[in-house]
Amino acid sequence: MARPPKVVDVQPVGRRGGCLRVLLTLLILIAAGAAVWYFLLRTPENTAVRDKLKATDVRSSVVQEGDSLRVTVDWRFVLPRGPELAESARVEVGVDDGAISQVATVPADEFSDTLRVPAPGAGQTAKGYSCVAPMTRGRLTAESCTPWQFVRPAAGQTEADSAPAGAGRSGRTPRSAATVSRIVVQPEGIQVDPDVRARCATWQQRNPERTVWVTVNKQAVPECTGPNGKPTVAQFCAFAVLADGRRVMTLSSEKVEYCGQLFRQWSAERTA
Repeated sequence: MARPPKVVDVQPVGRRGGCLRVLLTLLILIAAGAAVWYFLLRTPENTAVRDKLKATDVRSSVVQEGDSLRVTVDWRFVLPRGPELAESARVEVGVDDGAISQVATVPADEFSDTLRVPAPGAGQTAKGYSCVAPMTRGRLTAESCTPWQFVRPAAGQTEADSAPAGAGRSGRTPRSAATVSRIVVQPEGIQVDPDVRARCATWQQRNPERTVWVTVNKQAVPECTGPNGKPTVAQFCAFAVLADGRRVMTLSSEKVEYCGQLFRQWSAERTA
């Protein structure tokens, strides 16, 4: 008697495993594509711009106007791929470590702006800063800052500043006429750069017989020139108004050539 035929269901070998390998390969390719996009395509547009786009050569020019300081800030941009990457710039000027500050936003094609902060009182120094940060795609890059100072001297700080030079030396001049009614300091206030790393103080110690000035209160030797291109030292002159209305130099100023020039200009002004 013949046996009935046996049917054996045989599944194709390796068919399911092949699908898994294809699927796994596709997943790897997708992950690799995502990584390439994130690290190679996305970085130049965002992270690299924030890292490289910056303001440099930030400088301030400070002038007193009434009770305020007019601070003009200049800068330039360092751009990795062109000016289209910067949309605008944020400018901040402040004094007293930011206790008082003013902020403005300017277009990317402008490289100067002017802001105002309160002026210091007589005998005080305003220690300020100016910062610029480019903005791209609504985000600020790292800011670049430069410190500055504005000095307003006090009248009659020393005995020599209050003593009139030459007044009352002649016997014909009444002593009462030589009485000082008011001390005037010129200039009334001036921008002075911080002495970074005490470079100017060190230079003066090494060159006690030399002057720091190229042009007094305008240009100094490189060691005494600060981050804004301004001298880190200042020359002030004290003058006196006597009881009889005369204007005279004081003992501290009479032998200083710069003070002699200022005195002649001041004496020619109309008496207030």
